[in-house]
Order: sequence, then C-alpha cells, then structure tokens
Amino acid sequence: ARRRLREFDVGDKFSRLPLPRAAVLLPLMVRGGRLHLLLTVRSMQLRRWPGEVCFPGGKSEAADKDDIDTALREAKEEVGLQPERVEVICRLMPGIDKMNNLVTPVVGFIEDTFQATPNPDEVSEVFVVPLEYFVKPLSYKSFSYKTPSGYLTRMHCFTYDDQEHKRSFKIWGLTAHFAVFLALVIFGERPTFEVDYDLDNLISSSENNFISLYASVYERKKSNL
Repeated sequence: ARRRLREFDVGDKFSRLPLPRAAVLLPLMVRGGRLHLLLTVRSMQLRRWPGEVCFPGGKSEAADKDDIDTALREAKEEVGLQPERVEVICRLMPGIDKMNNLVTPVVGFIEDTFQATPNPDEVSEVFVVPLEYFVKPLSYKSFSYKTPSGYLTRMHCFTYDDQEHKRSFKIWGLTAHFAVFLALVIFGERPTFEVDYDLDNLISSSENNFISLYASVYERKKSNL
C-alpha cells in the first residue's frame, strides 16, 4: 500500500492554484489483517453540512506550512489524533468542494489502537470502514451531478452498516470520491461499479479529470469578475 501510494503522490504540484485551500486526513489503519479507513460524522451544531460523514480536515490557516500541516492540525482538533502518531505517506489528487475550496487529501497510517476523543463542537461520531468497501460495496448507488461551475461528474453514494454502532452511515460527495480513489490506488483492481477513470492509466486520467474540473471553476470565476 505504501509503495502504491507513493507512486500517486502529487506533493505540492497544485499548491499555487488561485483557490482557497483546505485539506483532509485519510487515516488508514490495519485491523484483522485488512486496511480500514477512519471517518467522522459532523456535529449537528455546525452551520455547514451538519450530520454528514467526512474525513478530519478543514480550511488552511496562516500558520500552516502546507496541506499536511492543515490536515494534521484539524485531525488533532477534531478527534484528538496527535500529529506524531500519524505516518504521513502522500498527498493525492485534490478535489474542489461546493465552496470552491481546493481540498487536498493527505494519506497517513495510524495505529489500530487509536482511541478518538471527538470534539463535540465539530464531530458527533467516529467510525471505521474496511477500505475494500469502496471497491466492493454491499449498498451503493450513483447519480450524475453537475457542479456549481457546470462540470458534469459521477456522484458515488455508499451506505455502510456499522455493527459496532448498530446503525448505517451514508458516505457520499467529495468524501466518497476520495475514498474510492484511495481504494483504486491501493488495490489496483476494478470496482463493482462504474468510475470516471481510465483504470489502465489512473494517474493521467485522474489528473485530466481534475484539470477539467478546475478549468470549469476558473472560467466561472473569470466570468464573475
């Protein structure tokens, strides 16, 4: 997994794009010999997207050196994950959220013994999902989605039945997008559903998709000026 991830590391390749910056941490852990991904549920008190599943993360602050700093700081604030307990592996292809923030996913390994202490102002629950679920889901649907900038994309929507919490979690939007891409990178196999990538040329096709998305946002921004 580490070797595959490093092949897809974009570093700071997109850091100079003229969009507000944000970053999320994709925390991987090994449980029972299988890779799992840690996710959070946003507090119902939050103004934006309350109750939605997401990764620890948020907007860049002036004191952050880079996207890695942002992701680690936010993970500490939201779930009590100390930065030194994360083995950062890479930064994957960014996405653009509904607010036109450039969101960089930072991938890191954490110990399976990590006990989250959610900040109730930001996070209501923390749970883990086998990474394989994002290529071989039991409950999945997708629909076409046009971004605010007019870019047409495929929206993934997973329903995961969590035995530990005795409830179902809906994972969709940019969070699902990052989880699917992470699983494709690590497993290198075809998922049981359609994706907007050429799976034989995942690096170049993911970059082409992002450039098309960014171009649609930038044209929109220019036309708004």
